[in-house]
Amino acid sequence: MYVGCGIPGYAQVPADVDDPCPVCRKSCLDSFGEHAIHCKELPGFKYRHDLVRDVLYDVLKRAGISAKKEAPVNFLTDPLEGRSTLRPADILVFGWEGGKHACVDLTGVSPLVGLRDHGFMAGQALTKAEAAKVAKHEKACIENQHVFVLFAFDTFGALAPDAVRFLKRVQQVVSSNTAHVKGQNFVFSRVGFAIQKGVAAQLVARLPVISL
Repeated sequence: MYVGCGIPGYAQVPADVDDPCPVCRKSCLDSFGEHAIHCKELPGFKYRHDLVRDVLYDVLKRAGISAKKEAPVNFLTDPLEGRSTLRPADILVFGWEGGKHACVDLTGVSPLVGLRDHGFMAGQALTKAEAAKVAKHEKACIENQHVFVLFAFDTFGALAPDAVRFLKRVQQVVSSNTAHVKGQNFVFSRVGFAIQKGVAAQLVARLPVISL
């Protein structure tokens, strides 16, 4: 039997799994667990972003790269909302490229977003999130003599090309400071572990509370 959960825009799926999300009440659940990893109302959603940001910042510090977390830059806004949305850079890396500081913006997505839509393609969620962030912040960074670095990742651990290039450059800095190969490998492994830990926290936050 196929029914809909009553939320506009969601296709009909098997009745036993098509229930509204008990947290946000805005989307349908599904057997693939798609919504469970990208529901923005879950406590773990922001935790995942902040955990990856903190780990990346620590990696930069250990590599000897000068950076600041949650750095105010006074020009990152949403063009559609105006100056009221000024926000700090997730990480500001000093003198990253040609003497210019780099605004590193982190964004994480579920690769399963849109799984039930027609024409779904693997990797499209990451590509879409990457394009949206670049359109939102890159121009402002360039106009203010900064470099914009988008650090996009998905919950399966995949990294967008810019994120990979960024980490490889960090790895080169580490390589120049140590002769041990193991000392270089921590760059990607620590970030990857942080992503998975964040996802785990997000799923645990969804478990029902059991009263003893």
